[in-house]
Amino acid sequence: MEENKLIGNLEIFNKICDTANSPYLYSPAQLAYAGDAVFELLVRSYVLDNYDISVNQLHRLTVKFVKAKAQAYIVSQLTDLLTEEEKKIVKRGRNAKVTSSPKNVEFMDYRYATGFEALLGYLFLNKNIERLMYIFQKAIEIIAEKDGKIENNRGKESGNRSTEKRC
Repeated sequence: MEENKLIGNLEIFNKICDTANSPYLYSPAQLAYAGDAVFELLVRSYVLDNYDISVNQLHRLTVKFVKAKAQAYIVSQLTDLLTEEEKKIVKRGRNAKVTSSPKNVEFMDYRYATGFEALLGYLFLNKNIERLMYIFQKAIEIIAEKDGKIENNRGKESGNRSTEKRC
């Protein structure tokens, strides 16, 4: 019974992916909107899979990854790993018209974070899940290296589960 629910949810997810427009038809802000949701879900899945801590601590750890300053840092460290097309997507996202002012974050960090989210949205909508997961794994490594406090507390075996294809 539980397996049937999972299969049904996967079918719904695949249908959404199949009916999505070409990522080139979306504005940079729309790509960032999708990328924000994708990154949040990936980070939450990673944190749940790798840490045995309270929900409050899970939330605090998740914020270390998804805040604009962290995303801006991630994209700055990824530059050499990105293709020319991916760099263009980041630049489009970074240069997107900002309609709201960010709180508690420097304006340029906010813009680069938007570029990073646009890249993730682009990869997701383009169904390039393998590349998306590669970028995500690199993002995890970058934040873990930057903030030595982020350590996996479930053992080495669970560390690789976050990069498995989930859809």
